[in-house]
Amino acid sequence: MGKLGGFLRIQRHGIPQRDPTERARDYREFLLTRPVADLREQGARCMDCGVPFCHNGCPLGNLIPDWNDLVYRDRWRDAIAQLHATNNFPEFTGRLCPAPCEAACVLEIREGDAVTIKQIENAIINRAWEEGWVLPSPPRIETGQRVAVIGSGPAGMAAAQQLRRAGHRVTLYERDEAIGGLVRFGVPDFKIEKAVVERRVQQLVDEGVELRCGIDVGGDVTAEELRGGFEAVVLATGSRVPRDLPVPGRELEGVHFAMDYLYQRNRWVAREFGPEPTISQPVHEREISASGRDVVVIGGGDTGADCVGNAVREGARSVTQLELLPEPPPRRPDDRTPWPQWPLKYRLSYAMEEAQEIHTGEQDYSVTTTRFSADGSGGVAALHISAAAPQPPFAPMPGTERELPAQLVLLAMGFLGPEPQLLEQLGVERDPRGNIKTVQPYTTSVDGVFAAGDARRGQSLIVWAINEGRQCARMVDRYLGARRNGQDTATAPAPQDDGLAGHADADEGPEGPPQHVGPGIGAE
Repeated sequence: MGKLGGFLRIQRHGIPQRDPTERARDYREFLLTRPVADLREQGARCMDCGVPFCHNGCPLGNLIPDWNDLVYRDRWRDAIAQLHATNNFPEFTGRLCPAPCEAACVLEIREGDAVTIKQIENAIINRAWEEGWVLPSPPRIETGQRVAVIGSGPAGMAAAQQLRRAGHRVTLYERDEAIGGLVRFGVPDFKIEKAVVERRVQQLVDEGVELRCGIDVGGDVTAEELRGGFEAVVLATGSRVPRDLPVPGRELEGVHFAMDYLYQRNRWVAREFGPEPTISQPVHEREISASGRDVVVIGGGDTGADCVGNAVREGARSVTQLELLPEPPPRRPDDRTPWPQWPLKYRLSYAMEEAQEIHTGEQDYSVTTTRFSADGSGGVAALHISAAAPQPPFAPMPGTERELPAQLVLLAMGFLGPEPQLLEQLGVERDPRGNIKTVQPYTTSVDGVFAAGDARRGQSLIVWAINEGRQCARMVDRYLGARRNGQDTATAPAPQDDGLAGHADADEGPEGPPQHVGPGIGAE
């Protein structure tokens, strides 16, 4: 793989980005693509390490050394075939995944020297679209069996595509006005432009997936109607119940959940720049705006960073991002997260880089909010914060209280689990964390009902969502095959997932990256 000794002679060059000051004024993607010659050199650094630990880092089991080598050898069409063999939407992961594969790269033993896997992945799929190599792949044989997929995020999209390619009649339900889930409505355009999502949606349509947007399953369509019209149901509704902050003053105007703000901003961008949604956008009861305001974002993860990026582009007067946990160390702590684990170290987000560059942003760690104070007319005027103890429960430390002005507060503290209404209607069991419990791989307690993505495993990465959608589709296909063959699916032995070992969570079944078995379910 790669150029013999290339990793010794060729320096790593990461993903180039647009200038922070420039990009903070628009909604276009801020990641750039290197010239082909540079990308081939970066692919040449893949070192034929014998045991490719990048596979261990990637939930999808992507064939990383293979397509690194193919890019180095200028065989781009073969590279996209290898990439699509394991990943339905590499342009999603190439833009949004934090790249645990790079953290597990053998070259990362020397920290900061990993092969630029994410950059090469994104370049492969971008070129494939430009060259017209990404084509619909409708099924060769129709089974006549019907499957409903509820939720159109990456997990739902992947499950729908795999099941359709296996020959089933698939209906993909989405309660919002367009397909894509949080990739469409939660992630800003400056990270992934929605035309990138829309072309994959069109591919689903061209392959024969029926899209039903603006349909709230559990309300507009009852659980009984769902079970009566389909032989299998996939729940990919995500983990959408946000974690709240129950402190005095929480009810004040101007204190909002992060997703309420991000949905409004993404819908505004869609109206201004396109693409137009499938159906009309809903009317918001109240506008959430950062323009001219002191904004405080509580939560230091990706959702918080996306709030910061939007607030900067709206013209916020100041943006402060607060994190409850202590500031991570600048380098990998080998005693806590040794290679090839994901390193818990400090990373300056793209959004905070922008905010600091234009002198409007600040990021603070070990901070807990004790209450909000009002402005006299029902709106929030300030946060009252204290330094947080370094260990759980991160209690406020006496003598450290201070006040932080804010007219907009965005709560980006993660999610607790899936919304319960549909789950209660279907009667599926939930685990102690509130997620959908799967008694067999991806199989719920209700016959014919399956679960995938964040609704099953909890809030996680986009790469895990795609993996879950693909794996769940395999289980559904086997279930439907048993029904076609006249087997009793309630008493038949559980379908065992033959994915690669070493990727399952300790409290989950034997899920792992999919094997590449035949068209439709295992490969493109």
